[in-house]
Amino acid sequence: MKSISAAWLSAANDDLVLILEIISNETLTHMVAFHAQQAIEKSFKALLEEREGIVPRIHTLETLLARITRYAVIDAELDLLEDLDKLYVDARYPADLGLLPDGKPTVEDAIAFNELAIYIHNKIKSVLS
Repeated sequence: MKSISAAWLSAANDDLVLILEIISNETLTHMVAFHAQQAIEKSFKALLEEREGIVPRIHTLETLLARITRYAVIDAELDLLEDLDKLYVDARYPADLGLLPDGKPTVEDAIAFNELAIYIHNKIKSVLS
């Protein structure tokens, strides 16, 4: 594995470690979602770096997923990826910090986002190993 690809995976792992520190705090569910989105994005980019030698300046998870399908089969719920994309964009603006259409993510949402991020990170790590 290229060192830059490993660096992307390491950065994704840092987001996952941070999630473990905050996931039990129900006031930080939006931050769990933000870091889950980041972990998934960085994991996808690790695979693209390794296979294509370039990392696109794209942040939309669904778009990145479409780009990596020729290299890995990721069984991900598209609804969760869509929600994470919504939260990622909104998290940049304090007035709407990490809100879904129905408001702040629930603890259950945060757990689902974390589980998805772990699954994708581990799957890509396995493909690159």
